[in-house]
Amino acid sequence: MKNLDAIFAPRSVAVVGASTTAGKVGHDIFVNILKGGYKGVLYPVNPSADAVASVRAYPSLSDIPDDLDLAMIILPPKHAISAVKDAIAKGVKGIVIVSAGFKEIGGQGLEIENKIVEICREANVRLVGPNCLGVINPLEDVRLNASFSNRMPRAGNVSFISQSGALCTAVLDFATDREFGFSKFISIGNKADVDEVDLLHYFHDDPDTEVIMIYVEELPRGQAFINAAKEITGGDRPKPIVVIKSGRTSAGAEAAASHTGSLAGSEAVYDAIFAQSGVIRADGIDELFDYATAFAYKNENALGKMRRKVPLSNRVAIVTNAGGPGIVATDMTVVSGLQLAKFSNETIEVLKSHLPITANVNNPVDVIGDAAQDRYENALTAVVRDENVDGVMVILTPQSMTNAMGTAEAVVRIARRSHKPILCCFMGIIDVSAGVKYLQSNGVPVYRFPENAARALGALYRYSKWLNRQEMAPHKLTHDKQKAKQIIEDTLAKGETYISELEGTQLLKSYGFPVLPTELAQDASQAVKAADKIGYPVVMKIYSPQIIHKSDAGGVKINLKDAKAAEEAFHQIVSNAKEYDKDAEIRGVLVQKMARTGQEVILGATRYPGFGHLLMFGTGGVSVEVFKDVNFRLAPINRNSARFMVRGIKGFTLLNGFRGAPKADVEAIEKLLVCLSNLVEDNPEIAELDINPLFVYPEGEGTLVADCRFILNPEENT
Repeated sequence: MKNLDAIFAPRSVAVVGASTTAGKVGHDIFVNILKGGYKGVLYPVNPSADAVASVRAYPSLSDIPDDLDLAMIILPPKHAISAVKDAIAKGVKGIVIVSAGFKEIGGQGLEIENKIVEICREANVRLVGPNCLGVINPLEDVRLNASFSNRMPRAGNVSFISQSGALCTAVLDFATDREFGFSKFISIGNKADVDEVDLLHYFHDDPDTEVIMIYVEELPRGQAFINAAKEITGGDRPKPIVVIKSGRTSAGAEAAASHTGSLAGSEAVYDAIFAQSGVIRADGIDELFDYATAFAYKNENALGKMRRKVPLSNRVAIVTNAGGPGIVATDMTVVSGLQLAKFSNETIEVLKSHLPITANVNNPVDVIGDAAQDRYENALTAVVRDENVDGVMVILTPQSMTNAMGTAEAVVRIARRSHKPILCCFMGIIDVSAGVKYLQSNGVPVYRFPENAARALGALYRYSKWLNRQEMAPHKLTHDKQKAKQIIEDTLAKGETYISELEGTQLLKSYGFPVLPTELAQDASQAVKAADKIGYPVVMKIYSPQIIHKSDAGGVKINLKDAKAAEEAFHQIVSNAKEYDKDAEIRGVLVQKMARTGQEVILGATRYPGFGHLLMFGTGGVSVEVFKDVNFRLAPINRNSARFMVRGIKGFTLLNGFRGAPKADVEAIEKLLVCLSNLVEDNPEIAELDINPLFVYPEGEGTLVADCRFILNPEENT
């Protein structure tokens, strides 16, 4: 049996803690397995009962005469640990602990959970839970409902993973209302052993799973999740993963010393994880099901193999019998990253020949309210065949001449002949119910509202882009790693955690960043000499380990064009710094070549507990905290990830030659993002860093670091 087969497809199950009292978890789980039509052998274990639900009970696991695959344990922590030992002695291959009172309450509960995990791992037995709903497999050859939900879902090709047991019952109820089917359904609770990463690998190999849905509260193994999910969503046997993550909003780290740290809340971490692994994120349960319904949509290709329908590009057509919903769909199409396809002349002529003169033959196609099924069929056939169309949305509102069932049959006929996704919106409930059921039974996604259909089509397109992405060759980079390590070690050896800009520029230079000539002046005369040597105009900045945000302290003077200006600036900067922080150690003033103006961007990194370094790119300068136009990825990143980071901000329009301006040297930015990733991966002591601004010049002219900030944490290298 494969790794988790004993949990999802056991040949025998023992319910330890099966109760004779209805309403108790131990009773209800046993009865749910029994009434669900489980195809294996079921044993209740209860030392105080002769039978549970008319099934002979056994005093202990050792009293069961036959082999066991799965033990469901519904006992308090103190008794659960002995039950686990008994189960392993009996030779079980999987254990599910439904009971609560373990890690989630801490103390002795945490100790017992850790001990159970240790026992299971020594015996090579996989454990689900504790504190979980259980496991469901509704497929006909298993029919296992080992949970305290009394609702057995329909069989389908979607597997669902949830950290929350309470959410599972709501999801099952929701799925029943939508006649949505599952292949596997599992609540993982405390994730003491089996977690999302294990289940991703299992479902990737599961022939009955085509789509994976996940409800996530936290992902302690973030990098492992990225690696597993990336292989699943974009490898040789791709399967979509759709995720809903609790806690969508999150405050930034207010105490952070860098822009990156203050902007990188926990949501930035999860957005980065999902973006890097091709996972589609849903904003709610309704949307989660909308997306999964669309992803489960497959058809048979010319070789007789089932193939998922995804649009090759974002050009979509809308066919509707009502103007209002068509307008809503059009608006949502644009919001979802799609665009209305421009029909060929041939398509327009075909539409004109089949539709009344009052119909609109441009996109969206309005077949008029009195349209019968033939009008829908002719219009849909025409637009699906257009080479400019990559996907179609069919909207039907129930009107006097509407034949919902006939239209549904027409849609199914056309869908079977086309590789393009066709999503339907049959608005209403009673009048369209027969057509909706027919579409569902034939695997065609159908929604109640046009905005749901449009968002789902947009999700299909995003996944298509991920599937068809080009992998770029890596940059050829050389770094002076030893010099960088020496700078960090020297700083920590002095008991300091702030790397000055002087050392910071050298640190960046060792990893390929272009930096400005910089010298330290400890009095005004040295400042003038340094400026004369570097060449005017110059910038001067306060040099103090206590003053990190130099501008806030009045510690920066720019565009100094002669010796007099340099001398005056030195005195003013020192005076401002002392007034700002009378206890600050003033080590002098940095004199730096004045960079020519370019477009300002920010690069940054912050080390996030449990995940490693979170890299940031965005619109830079003083506006970074105002507009917060930034994008995140977890290190390490490759050239592709850097490319998506740069193109993922709103300000990319300005970098890409807005209104006739020259295009910025985007390739140089992408290269530096990879350099930044290498820097923080090689030096885990870096807790936070900002490069702001990085001046970006026209294509071929490169970039220049104008300012940088580093914060170290020596404990990160332990």
